[in-house]
Amino acid sequence: MSTKETGSNGPSTQSIEEPEADNNADDDIEAAESSAETQLSLDLIFEVLKNRRRREVIRYLREHEQQVTLSDLAEHIAALENDTDIASITSSQRKRVYVGLYQCHLPKMADMEIVEFNQNRGIVDLGPNAPQLYEYLDNDDAGGRKWYKYYIGISAFGVGLFLLTVVFGQPALLQTAALGGLCVAIAAASVLQTVSERDTNE
Repeated sequence: MSTKETGSNGPSTQSIEEPEADNNADDDIEAAESSAETQLSLDLIFEVLKNRRRREVIRYLREHEQQVTLSDLAEHIAALENDTDIASITSSQRKRVYVGLYQCHLPKMADMEIVEFNQNRGIVDLGPNAPQLYEYLDNDDAGGRKWYKYYIGISAFGVGLFLLTVVFGQPALLQTAALGGLCVAIAAASVLQTVSERDTNE
């Protein structure tokens, strides 16, 4: 905008500059919005955590606190699933986990911003929403260690039955009953553990 003034020396033009718009506030708002994590619903959180491979992805990334390759991640999870070390896993075991992570699990977790997944480079990192799952993941870790308590209880049950055979003095009958009961208890606990782990593997 400009105004013209007329003086003794003739007309002159004096430019008055308008103040520039302050864009700093808008920039701050956009930065805050982009950095703010999206609150995940409990349904989405449990949908992610119900699968063992997804849980292991978060654990692995959380432990390393840096970008990892999809190959290293697949090898780690394959070794866990097959109860062996990385050097002993077969190519088919590794490939099965690799394909599952690449095609299904990582893209789904990336959509929720739980991980950042660069498919072209095969790089995986934690996303901004990952910390929302830590509380439930830690509780799951504690629950996953409950099986040893069951087996301790079974052992105590077997010892108790054995002591009964000593106290009542009928070793043949009671020992048979004790052995049968102990076998049934161990078999039941083993089946429950196997089913529980299998359901969360795929």
